[in-house]
Order: sequence, then C-alpha cells, then structure tokens
Amino acid sequence: MPPHPHRPPELAWQVFRGSEAIRRGLLSRHHLRGASWIRLRQDVYADARLARDHALACRAALLRMPPGATIAGPSAAYLHGVEHAAGFDDDVHVLLPATVRADSQPGVRVHHAPMSSTRSGLLVPVGADAPARTSPPAGTSPPGAAPTAVDRPPGRTRSPHPADPRNRPGPPGPTTPPSAAASNPFAPTTLGPTMIMTGPPPRTEPAACAWETAVWADPVKAVGIIDGLLRAGSVNRSALASEAARNACRPGGRRASWVFGLSDGLAQSPPESHLRVRLVFAGLPRPVAQHPVRVSTGLILHPDLAWPEFRVAVEYDGLWHSDADRMHLDRPRLNQLVEAGWLVLHATGRRLHKDFPALVREIRAALVARGWRP
Repeated sequence: MPPHPHRPPELAWQVFRGSEAIRRGLLSRHHLRGASWIRLRQDVYADARLARDHALACRAALLRMPPGATIAGPSAAYLHGVEHAAGFDDDVHVLLPATVRADSQPGVRVHHAPMSSTRSGLLVPVGADAPARTSPPAGTSPPGAAPTAVDRPPGRTRSPHPADPRNRPGPPGPTTPPSAAASNPFAPTTLGPTMIMTGPPPRTEPAACAWETAVWADPVKAVGIIDGLLRAGSVNRSALASEAARNACRPGGRRASWVFGLSDGLAQSPPESHLRVRLVFAGLPRPVAQHPVRVSTGLILHPDLAWPEFRVAVEYDGLWHSDADRMHLDRPRLNQLVEAGWLVLHATGRRLHKDFPALVREIRAALVARGWRP
C-alpha cells in the first residue's frame, strides 16, 4: 500500500473505471488496492472519502450500463430525497430504452421501457439540481479539482415539519461553470466518454418513479416510499392520478392504481406508513393519519392513526419516544386525548415486526368495543 494517499486531481471525489485510469497512466493496479479508493463494482472505483449511500451505488451502476440508462423506481425516489427508499447495499433499479438490451447483474435490477410510451416528461433534466449525496466535507476539495454540481452539499427533506432543523437546506457549496460533462454524464470529457460518472445520475421524474415503485416493490414498502414523495412535496395526488391514468393499459397498471390508493402523505415516518397499510391488509378499517382532535385546553392534537367514528387512536412509538424529554411531552398529550374520550393504544417497532398478530387483535378488540362491526 502506498505510504501516502495517492489521488490524482482528475479522480478526486469521483466514481470511475479503474481500467481506464490505469490505461491513461493516472493510477496503477497497486494504487487501486490502496486506502484512497473503494471498489464498488467490477472495474468501478470511487474516492474512499465519498459518502457510501445509494447515490454512490447509482453512479457506480450507471458506469456499467449502456448509454441511455436511467435510475428509476425506489432508486430514483432516493435521489428525489426519500432517504429510506434505498440504502448503499440495496439493488439499484435501472430503466433502459426498449431497444437497448442489457441483463440484470448482482446489485442492479434492469427494467425496460415500453416500446411506445405515452408518458411525457419521463426524465428529470440531468443538469437540474438533485439531492446528490456524494459531496466532500466543506473545505476539503483538493487543489485543481473543484467539485462539480454533484459535489454540492444538498438541502434534504427528511421530515414534514418545517421547524425540524434537518429540513433546512445546507450551505451552498462551490460551483463550476457549466460544461458538457456537467450537463450529461455520458458526454465525452477530457478523460474520455466512459471513464468518469460526472454530474447527478439521470433519474425518472417523481410521478414516474412512484409508478415504477408501485409496480416493482413490495406493496407495504412501496406505500412508504410514495408517502415519502408526497410528504416531501416531490409529487401530489393529482400527479399520481394522472400517471396512473396514463399508464393504465401497461402491465402493472392496476397494481399501481391500487398502491396509489393506499398512499397518504400525512404519515410522519416510514413505520407509520407500514403500520397503516398492514392494518388494512389485516382486515381492519382504514385509519386516518394525523386526524385533528381538539381537546379541552383548546389544543388540536394529531394522533398517528385514528378511527374518528369510534374514537380509537394508535400511536407509533419509535426509538425517539424513549427519550426522557420526549416522553415528558408525550404523556400529557396522550392524557388529554383520553380525557377527550379517546381510547389510545401504542405500537412499537418490535411489535410491528415480531408481534404483529397480537397487536392486530388488540386494535380489533378496541374497535369492536367502541361499536365497529366487522
């Protein structure tokens, strides 16, 4: 291993083909085995300082795909800001034109667009700002290798609450003048057409990636991702309805409409989305997310899930609820709901994953006791 990091400026903060870097004399095989680089796929390497997230996996996958490949489905949802849609180790979903053939490979699921599509605006312009997550720490760019647009720290939408500090955009990073490489990841650069994955990965637009997610992913997970797109404002109900109507005759059209009907942008977290959908699949009436309840103090409270007709509510207690300060705020709130005549039950992550049938029985019994007739 080289005693000091060896990073040519041309490859700093980049994802690149190792064979091309060697052929052009920028690196040796010995260098590629050093700590400066991480091997992502066969012949695909990246600067080891880049964040190991799904955006990095997408960039690596595109370097092994034919020109015209587009990030789609849950992977595109991640690039649109839904962080729970995919992780670094999850499969990258890639959409290819109908006339371009390529097989799926480990870590990459290849899909093909229909031969003739009525969809318009399928792709997000590559030069548009995307929540790329492969930026270097501020002030660490090496001399002579100013980060491109993909290297800017993004402002990410993580929570629907504007007061949440995580919702605030990050500070603007350094920018470079527009260039062919910055606007098209497959355009030739000074290093060649296929050596470096530059610019934000091209991805399908939010409504299209919601449709793809509904068709390709497990329904419970798909609803959680689409809820995230709705919550972030990347898409709205009208856009989903238009997308479903446009693709009604395609394979998966009925499934997508059904999944869209289960989605709700008011859910505050993926587990709440999953809990809501699984309760419906278990045969319970569909609960209302974040139903407003006015209590005696004049406050309006919003239980996570509610059946207003029966005054039954379910609160999902995630890990953050175990915080002492959070619990101190939650308990008076729940007491006010009980005082207003509501029956409040609690669900935890452990029960959602390991004791779900018992949880369903408890909620069913509460609804029956309040007048629901299955």
